[in-house]
Amino acid sequence: MTTRPEYGQELIPQPERTPDAVRVALARIAPHRLGEMERHKEQALAAAVADGKIGHLQHWLTYWRAQVEVERRPDLSARYRTALAAVNGTGSKNDPAFRSGMDELTAVEAEAQRAVTL
Repeated sequence: MTTRPEYGQELIPQPERTPDAVRVALARIAPHRLGEMERHKEQALAAAVADGKIGHLQHWLTYWRAQVEVERRPDLSARYRTALAAVNGTGSKNDPAFRSGMDELTAVEAEAQRAVTL
């Protein structure tokens, strides 16, 4: 695992780019998501076998590295949960708070993706 001090307080170091390292990291900070990760892995593996493209597995690993990034960084986690609450608290997609919340969720996901693909 590596550390990235420029992000401030982190719950755990950023895991290496391996499925096992990402699984261990997720187990430490969000064990309730391990089943979701496993189901997603099985879907990616089935898709890779079906069309013979490893890209499905690469996408799976990048997606879960980004999910760990959100969970391990209190700054991103807080932003994500606040935005999700705003989205879920709206009455419709026409509510300005819905759009604002979705924009923030997208921004958090993009920041996490950038952090794990550098």
